[in-house]
Amino acid sequence: MVSAGTVTRRRATPAPGKTRILFVCVGNSCRSQMAEAFARAYGSDVLAPASAGLMPAGGIAPLTHEVLAEKNITADGQFPKSLGFFAREQFDVMVNMSGLAVPEMAPRCMEWTVEDPIGQKPEVYRAVANQIENLVMQLILNLRASRQPA
Repeated sequence: MVSAGTVTRRRATPAPGKTRILFVCVGNSCRSQMAEAFARAYGSDVLAPASAGLMPAGGIAPLTHEVLAEKNITADGQFPKSLGFFAREQFDVMVNMSGLAVPEMAPRCMEWTVEDPIGQKPEVYRAVANQIENLVMQLILNLRASRQPA
């Protein structure tokens, strides 16, 4: 039985051939949550995404939900998590959007320079969401192309 307030950890095993990817930012409230939501929505055929933060916030920023909803994307079921939450999991790719040094948790690590929108106006959240959406789509398209038979 799970008591009230207990976080149940999803341990979904990705289908064979999916790239396990961890998106990281500072609070796991904006950027990495957006990236995870876009990856789930657009790349579920090639990606098994997750997200974490260096100093996880208490919840996902309301404007994160708002700008995702404007694109008909949901972050339902997602919540801020620390890197330690995934300490025993293996990832193929880690994308760092924090702008800080992070422990490498995957054989392939990428750095994405994306402004932190926390505390800023909705226009900044929209611009950040657009940038992340484009970066995630580029990653998905590259993965799909690398899986095509020659």
